[in-house]
Amino acid sequence: MVDIREVGPRDGLQLERTLTLDQKIRMIDGLVQAGVRRVEVTSFVSPTAVPALADAAELVKELHRWPDVDFCALVAGIGGAKRALAAGITHLEYVVSASESHAKANAGKTVAQSVEAGEAIIKMVHEAGGICEVIVAIAFDCPFEGPTSVGAVADIVKAFVSAGADRICLGDTIGTATPDRVIGLVQAVRTQAPGHSIGLHLHNTRDTAMANVLAGLLIGVTDFDASIGGLGGCPFAPGASGNLATEDLTNFLEDMGIRTGLNIAALKQISSEVAAFVGHELSAALTRCEPRIGFTYAADRYLVPTQH
Repeated sequence: MVDIREVGPRDGLQLERTLTLDQKIRMIDGLVQAGVRRVEVTSFVSPTAVPALADAAELVKELHRWPDVDFCALVAGIGGAKRALAAGITHLEYVVSASESHAKANAGKTVAQSVEAGEAIIKMVHEAGGICEVIVAIAFDCPFEGPTSVGAVADIVKAFVSAGADRICLGDTIGTATPDRVIGLVQAVRTQAPGHSIGLHLHNTRDTAMANVLAGLLIGVTDFDASIGGLGGCPFAPGASGNLATEDLTNFLEDMGIRTGLNIAALKQISSEVAAFVGHELSAALTRCEPRIGFTYAADRYLVPTQH
């Protein structure tokens, strides 16, 4: 079974017009009704930089409506982590850029300063009884500097594993990864993170996200981020467009017999509602078509068991 984390309420909305709190609640409820059990719900970052998510604390107060869902929030610094914990959310994702230029654009820090802050955040979260995941942004390419060194990403992961990070996720922030690079980077990172789940956060800027999912599957990756309708993009990375669409990923996996626990028809329904909220058509392929008629589930025999 593959575990899909829905990132639409955070990554998906950060570049859109600001939704009301009620619209966000409806979005989350529709996703949960479709079977989603892990949701990146918001981020505690500067409301000036990302005004669409300025209501993070108010939204967190509403999460009691869905007690069986694992909600997480993204932070980029110690201040955001403190605000998130004070609001009552203890599963945090700390994002660190793998290039100096993006680190400065995204968080106003050097990579070394970001790692130092992240180590403090991990300690803070653990003291609060929570979980801290580290997401390495620009893990494949930087819009300012070009290709990201595999060694640089591996070094960052090694530092955070030593600091006690609970999970690791690799971000293809500008959607330039290809299957061979996904395989190479995941394998390199695993040597620095024994026993850790390595997730993938894939953008579909160049229509390669699904091919990269397949590459990940073939080497045992089972944790993937996706955003309803394909919403999303990074405001601090020029050229970064939307994420892999949740409904497209679900259709792709289920048609191969890989269980997700998600309902495609329900995902399409909430995707349609979210499109009305943001005021434009979404990029998911299933926006324009239906799943294959009469398909039968294939066997999982081609997949390799997860190796960490």
